[in-house]
Amino acid sequence: MIKPIVAEADFMINGFYKFKLFGQELYITTTHISLLLISIVFLIFVFAAKKVLLAAQADTAPKGFQNFVELIVEFIDNMVQGIMGENGARFRNYIGALFMFLILSNLSGLFGLRPPTADYGVTLPLGLITFGIIHYNGIKKNKVKHFTSLFEPFALLFPINLIGEVAVPLSLSLRLFGNILSGTVMMGLIYGMLPLLVKLGMPAALHVYFDIFSGCIQTYVFCMLTMVYVNDKISD
Repeated sequence: MIKPIVAEADFMINGFYKFKLFGQELYITTTHISLLLISIVFLIFVFAAKKVLLAAQADTAPKGFQNFVELIVEFIDNMVQGIMGENGARFRNYIGALFMFLILSNLSGLFGLRPPTADYGVTLPLGLITFGIIHYNGIKKNKVKHFTSLFEPFALLFPINLIGEVAVPLSLSLRLFGNILSGTVMMGLIYGMLPLLVKLGMPAALHVYFDIFSGCIQTYVFCMLTMVYVNDKISD
């Protein structure tokens, strides 16, 4: 009896290597592999951009890779300046690094990788880093008033204000995680259901939304909210 061929959805959650640490079993997964590859690509791009910009001549029109690098820098500078105003210069390096990491992570599904941002173990630390930057700069600027503002406009609102502050890293991380994971799950289901010949053409259009459009939007939203939250604490 010939068994029917049943397509299976692949969400790319696989373990490559198992090891023990402090008595606990840990795994090197597809997320770790994707993070490593993205970090390597990011570092290569950064060092190549630095080399090109250092060798650039002020009286020579930029072209090729230099033009591409300057386009990215100008875009990030304008985005940070437009949202944070005069405070933007202090944070453009962090926002630029965050933007580049997120865009590479969110678009990595186009190259057969599992997007690292589809793992909550990646998005939660990003949310916590933003949380730390928000309150570090808030304390630095406002001193004790940073804490007393939780009791404004009157003390009974303290629990609500406190929940609002604690919810910031959770909302940032869950929004990014949920949107990227949903796209990964949808594409996994679609590839699992479609016949082989159809897989070669039809999913390409869906990648435009689930990977490119959604990935770019979520990158911008995460960076924009980070700048808004920080600016809210340090603006006059």
